[in-house]
Amino acid sequence: MASRKPAGTEAAHARSASEPAVTVSGAPDAQAFVDSHRSDDTSQLFGINELCEEFGISQRTLRFYEDKELITPRRVNHTRVYTRRDRARLALILRAKAIGSPLSEIKHYLDLYGVHGEGRSQQLSYVIARTDQTIRELEQKRAQIDETLAELRLINISSRRQMDARKKAAPE
Repeated sequence: MASRKPAGTEAAHARSASEPAVTVSGAPDAQAFVDSHRSDDTSQLFGINELCEEFGISQRTLRFYEDKELITPRRVNHTRVYTRRDRARLALILRAKAIGSPLSEIKHYLDLYGVHGEGRSQQLSYVIARTDQTIRELEQKRAQIDETLAELRLINISSRRQMDARKKAAPE
């Protein structure tokens, strides 16, 4: 399926950054709005496709995280526009999911940050406590796995010896 650019996108790119970007209906064009807030050295705003491509996720996944209030994009003409903060939060969400954190814990961690980072110390304390706990749990699981492997190896060796003994005892 071919992707369509929003109406007015080509015209918006042709205009200077100081001209207002509008669609045929006179409403601001979302892509032009995103483009107008970019600087040469860093992107301030992102479209949904940009984030999905960058992180290798679907639009549905991104909307799911929005529904769970993990990210809160702006809206321009009903189009989602993501900030650097949303991008950073998405990176944290995906990293935390990759190590097995449930969304409820991820949301709690993100919410600790606050509006301007005033909760950073609380976030660090939370991370230290959670990682300490998870490390202990994983070490216990590893010890249990090691015990189980040792027992399975003994059973395997014993079974092989019994099989060899049966083969030697059986008349040919």
